[in-house]
Amino acid sequence: MPRRVRNWLPGLLLVSPSILAVGLFVYGLIFWNTREAVSGRHDEISPYRFDKGRNFVDLWDQPSWPGAVKHALLFTAVFVAGALLLGAFLAFLMDKGIRGEASFRVVYLFPMAVSFIASGVVWRWLMNPAPPERAVGLNQLFGELHLGALANGWWQDPEWGMAAMALPAIWQMSGYVMALYLAGFRGVPEELREAARVDGASEWKVYRHVVFPQLRPVTLSALIILGHISLKVFDLVMAIAGKQIITYVPAIATYVEVLDRHDPANGATIATYLLLAVALLVIPYLVWSVRAERTR
Repeated sequence: MPRRVRNWLPGLLLVSPSILAVGLFVYGLIFWNTREAVSGRHDEISPYRFDKGRNFVDLWDQPSWPGAVKHALLFTAVFVAGALLLGAFLAFLMDKGIRGEASFRVVYLFPMAVSFIASGVVWRWLMNPAPPERAVGLNQLFGELHLGALANGWWQDPEWGMAAMALPAIWQMSGYVMALYLAGFRGVPEELREAARVDGASEWKVYRHVVFPQLRPVTLSALIILGHISLKVFDLVMAIAGKQIITYVPAIATYVEVLDRHDPANGATIATYLLLAVALLVIPYLVWSVRAERTR
């Protein structure tokens, strides 16, 4: 056996199970899903028939699909903005130095250890939209504090229900964003801060002109992570509201099409749309990361 082959063969054998698993369960299933999406199989017994991708156009004629896209975009906007702002604010407070920082970090990161299903069950009770005489959770708290004007229908609001649905996700992921930003804050060399202070910059100007510009890669990473989580949100919405039309999102639409309506073509089409949406976020980031690494 040639020496060159002997050098790379052990490594190849070591990673081959992972390569096979990824090839089969990731790219193999992506291929199978795409094949179903361009088929005319709208039931589970019809033979496979290539349909030239008409499903991608016909899907927009279904009354529930445009609403699902609207709900996903609203959820994404509120969730990403809320988690970024809250996480950055918490990291800013941590960077300023507070007593018991380690304890606060644990408290802020703890929600991330809870699954979306578990937090959804809790927040379903907290955001219970029952009328005042049967109010529980946050509405009951508002009533006891004589802040009844703040009580609302939460996720049952037909216009802003998905914005309320983003609150549990913000609570759960803001600690993770805080950890990202805190690492970014602590990664800024102290010499840069001291040089700005020597030049007469106030503490706010030090952060604004020295620290914050260094956090752009952190912000981009957080945007990508939060964006792909929000686009494929399923378990949180299902735990709180189930399959109700006012909180219908693409991932739930996939579930309904495949398991309730037994329409594999439509379900695969929605899943492909989700894959493309996530790819639009992730691929430019990967390209940027590779180029940034090469220029170092």
